[in-house]
This record gives sequence, C-alpha cells and structure tokens, in this order.
Amino acid sequence: MPPKHSRVADAVVDRNVEVALAEDIGSGDITADLLPANHLAEAAVITRQEGILCGQQWVSKVFESVDDRIQLEWSAADGDSIGAGQTLLTLQGPARGLLTAERTALNFLQTLSGTATRCREYAKRVEGTGVRLLDTRKTLPGLRAAQKYAVLCGGCYNHRIGLYDAFLIKENHILACGGIHAAVLRARESAPGKPVEVEVETIDELVQAIDAQCERVMLDNFDLDAMREAVQLNEGRAELEASGNVTLETLSAIAQTGVDFISIGALTKGCEPLDLSMRLL
Repeated sequence: MPPKHSRVADAVVDRNVEVALAEDIGSGDITADLLPANHLAEAAVITRQEGILCGQQWVSKVFESVDDRIQLEWSAADGDSIGAGQTLLTLQGPARGLLTAERTALNFLQTLSGTATRCREYAKRVEGTGVRLLDTRKTLPGLRAAQKYAVLCGGCYNHRIGLYDAFLIKENHILACGGIHAAVLRARESAPGKPVEVEVETIDELVQAIDAQCERVMLDNFDLDAMREAVQLNEGRAELEASGNVTLETLSAIAQTGVDFISIGALTKGCEPLDLSMRLL
C-alpha cells in the first residue's frame, strides 16, 4: 500500500508562506506597481517536464496572502503524475497580485514537486519487494514538514519528523551513555512509549541492540553480505533499516536482502526543482 498524504497543518503552511513572501516582497513590489491597479488578467502554470505534482497548499496560500481576489483552478492534484506541456493551474484576478505572487508560488511548487518526483523514481525501483523507503532529517531549513509531505506524495515514507518524536541512538550517544544497553535503558526511562532505534556498525553491535529489545536497528554502511547475515540472525525480532550511501544503482540489491526499511538522505537533499513556468494569457 502506498503511503497516505493528508493536508499539512494550516499553521505550518502559513508560517512558510509568510517568511517566503517577506523576503521577496520586502517593503513592496515596485515592478508590479507599474501596472494599473484595476487591471485584471488570467494566467496559467505549465510544466515543461514530467514529474509528480506537489505543493498546492503553499501555492494557494501565497496567492491568497498577496490578493484574496485571485481565483485558482487546479487541473491536477498533489501526488498525480504530470506530463511535459501540461497546464497544472489557471488563475484569474488582479494582474499586480498575480505577478507579485508568481515567484514565491513557483518556488514552493517547483521545490516540492521536484522532491516528490525524485521520491517516485526511487519508489519504483523497489516495487514488489515489501521494503519501505524512508526520508531523513536532511531537509531544507524551515521546510521540514513541506518536504516530508512531498516524500509521501512521491510514494516513500517518513522517518521521525525531528529529534522529539523518536529516539535514534547513534555512536556518540552510545559512547556517552556507556554502551547500547545503557543507552536504551535510559531512553525507556526518560521518555516511555517513544520508539527506540539504535544505529549499529557491526554484527556484534546488532546482537547487543536486539538483546536490548529496541524496536528498530539501523544497519549503518553494512555491505550486502552483512545485511543478509543481519536479517538471518535477527529472525524478525526487531525491524531492520539499511542506511548509508544508498543510490538508485544499489537500491534494488539492498531491498532484496530482506531488510524492512531503507533510509535515504538523497530523497530530500539536493533535489532538482521541477521545470515550471507561469504565463499571462
């Protein structure tokens, strides 16, 4: 089953849009002021390349914030596959508002659609294997929730949202706590009910993590043989997550080792924006 994507909290979208408009408009759009205040126009947003659409909430909020008289009509929904030359959105309203909002709206739509498009490309490589591809915290500052939403639209899954909703005990945490067992015990005591995951680098550490009864173990930079050994040794006692230098080329082989999850920083890191444009009609 593909992941479900629902609306992002309005307060999060509002905050993203407020910051983006403030940095672009500043004290006012002096170029848009060249147009007559009462001039009405129509416009269309078109994609120049195929991909996955994502970002409607942010686009709608941008235009609403600039001029709530602007009307939007979408011809595709978030998560839909779109083709080169397709009209995604038509708009009507004051020309000043359309042009002032254009760049900010497209920045959101291009960035989030680019993220969703990359995720769909990765997700297709593991169809039928049962493995789930996870994002990481390697997101654009201030756009964590937006990119996590785009990941879902692209057919991949979210790992923890931040440092507050699940434990991921790594090497430095283990060293500071005095070992895997001690770190897991301290996590259970400090935040009962929160999921606990331990990152391991060797089979011996994997055994310790399983014995500590953590819910998930991250296999950090294990080679394929070591992953297969880990799956066999684990016997389903903990969820296993492969991580580290995962690429499109290595993805299928990793999925076939039998791990439950593969986490990939590249899903949200350095994504190319989808090529979109807005033109007055």
